[in-house]
Amino acid sequence: MHVPDGFINAPTSAVTGVVAAGAIAVSLRGARRELDERTAPLAGLVAAFIFAVQMLNFPVAAGTSGHLLGGALAAILVGPFTGVLCVSVVLLMQGILFADGGLTALGVNITDMAIVTTVVAYALFRGLVKVLPRTRRSVTVASFVAALVSVPAAALAFTVLYWIGGTTDVAIGKVATAMIGVHVLIGIGEAVITALTVGAVIAVRPDLVYGARGLRQRLKLRVNGELVDAPGASGPAPAPVAARSHRKVWITGLVASLLLAGFVSFYASADPDGLEKVAADKGIDEKTEEHAAADSPLADYGVKDISDTRISGGLAGVIGVGVTVVAGSAVFWSVRRRRSDDASPADTETTV
Repeated sequence: MHVPDGFINAPTSAVTGVVAAGAIAVSLRGARRELDERTAPLAGLVAAFIFAVQMLNFPVAAGTSGHLLGGALAAILVGPFTGVLCVSVVLLMQGILFADGGLTALGVNITDMAIVTTVVAYALFRGLVKVLPRTRRSVTVASFVAALVSVPAAALAFTVLYWIGGTTDVAIGKVATAMIGVHVLIGIGEAVITALTVGAVIAVRPDLVYGARGLRQRLKLRVNGELVDAPGASGPAPAPVAARSHRKVWITGLVASLLLAGFVSFYASADPDGLEKVAADKGIDEKTEEHAAADSPLADYGVKDISDTRISGGLAGVIGVGVTVVAGSAVFWSVRRRRSDDASPADTETTV
């Protein structure tokens, strides 16, 4: 659903740029509370994993494909504020290095793919886990539903933006019907990927899933024939000893990301994604502009001057994963360090 340059007019793009900048500023502050000793080492990896999986377009209908948006996955694994930053880092890397998503449309893409998906998915996820049984399976089910809904929500958001600032005169009702219809199907793929990933992590390291925190059943004691909360049971469950080290999970996730982007991506569907298909069918792509980074050595997810398609695409994917994990980790460690610095004066005063 990467919006190219020329789809949305300059004033609307500027406004969404301001909205995106404001949301990122708020997310940077909010991420300080989310990035602790568990989430901080993994946030950059989550961004790299989303980048890798977004290269795996899957068929959803005749001549149409879809790919992961990632807002729901990021929000559930590392928190909603950090999730907005994860997807924003991915979109920035894709726009600058791979000419995927217009640079003047970066605000549109962040607003649509990072903010809308994350906010909608996490709000729905939290609502579901409050009413479902407090089990790991419930977290996976809530992840599935939240991810499923987040994709047509993003399609609806794009339709509204196009209605406000679209550069071609088309019947917006037809655009809305086509966008939401195809993205409901894409949402099913998003839901499956999100639920499988969250389920896999929660099965081996539930302490690393931000959305699963606080869901452990309270320990009960029978006193005079009545069940009461055990002392200290209302507090957060202690992390297992294994939680002290994230190395195994981090290495496993990085290797999986490299394999997906470097090898599996070769077998991805070559059909246009949902937005591209709707744009071509409804004529909203008539004023599409050439990407400013069209001459990038990695444009269109291939390494320039390498003729072998498999090697070119695989190498570009590996480079993309590497750059994204480095850029994302740098951002999140900086935020985490800022949190530590902010806490230092208070700690000093308490000690004195």
